Amino acid sequence: MHKNTIHSLCLVFFLCLFAGIHSVHAQREKLVFSPHWLPQAQFAGFYVALDQGFYEEVGLDVELIHPSANISSINLLKEGKADVVSTFLMDAVKRRVNGLPLVSFAQLSQHSALMLVVKKSSGISSVADLNGKKLGIWSSGFDDIPFAFLHDQHIEMEIVRIHSSINLFLMEGIDAMTVMNYNEYNQIINSGINQEELVTFYLADYGYDIPEDGLYCLESTYASKKESLKKFAEATLKGWAYAGENKEYTLHLVVNEMEKAHLPNNKSHQRWMLDRMLELITPTNKNVSFGQLLPSDFLYALELVQRNANGGEKKLKMDAFFMK
Repeated sequence: MHKNTIHSLCLVFFLCLFAGIHSVHAQREKLVFSPHWLPQAQFAGFYVALDQGFYEEVGLDVELIHPSANISSINLLKEGKADVVSTFLMDAVKRRVNGLPLVSFAQLSQHSALMLVVKKSSGISSVADLNGKKLGIWSSGFDDIPFAFLHDQHIEMEIVRIHSSINLFLMEGIDAMTVMNYNEYNQIINSGINQEELVTFYLADYGYDIPEDGLYCLESTYASKKESLKKFAEATLKGWAYAGENKEYTLHLVVNEMEKAHLPNNKSHQRWMLDRMLELITPTNKNVSFGQLLPSDFLYALELVQRNANGGEKKLKMDAFFMK
């Protein structure tokens, strides 16, 4: 065969191959997802689903963008820069009550990791001892449950707004701090304070076992991309299941994400976080399937939001928020 003919056939082959690949990508629906914090093992299931091609398998072209410390994932959603976000159930309900047309289409975490922690050396050993003390709470929000806890326990504390750092607690600038069991609590232990030197108040033990991480979008997105959102949820849950069975591989992905974001990382701490997150997404003692939101959890979250708003007039029907 003539050399020019061979070159022509090769060119046609590669052009057809490229066109086929381009066609496949064009058929995938694009979704931009933003988790509600910086890269860490809290979002391991998403990293796995991307790396393993689980989203591609269901016909989705997913782009993951993390928010910054100053711009939340909800802001990215409102600005049209994200189609899907994760956030806490309490935060989502509060925003919906306040007018943002947010809907839930999957629930990842089934339990609460919120807790208050104090040093035994402070002399605080009971809830009553918290009265009149200084409590550090994140300036980024997620404070409805701690406030409900203090209100119901008839405890008054001086609230000090803090960022994600545990430094003020370590330096005893505050007496108590709101922490997540999977994150700041372990950071405190890693800083050189033994568990036996701490007193912990798990808010779930006081009746506030409200699920946290869930998947949300705007009503308009749900109306136009319902099937794609269902596929996104299924692929994400598959990612979490795979993460639980392949922890070392998953930790490698997490560390890579943190390094790409130029964040300091500690593999031991990320392993702790991954293990705790896997516990949280397991619906222990709940009559609910993996990835579903229990109606009673939604109603309790709504009750707390309205109670913290002093019985505000705004109401929220479950079927307007709780998409099946």
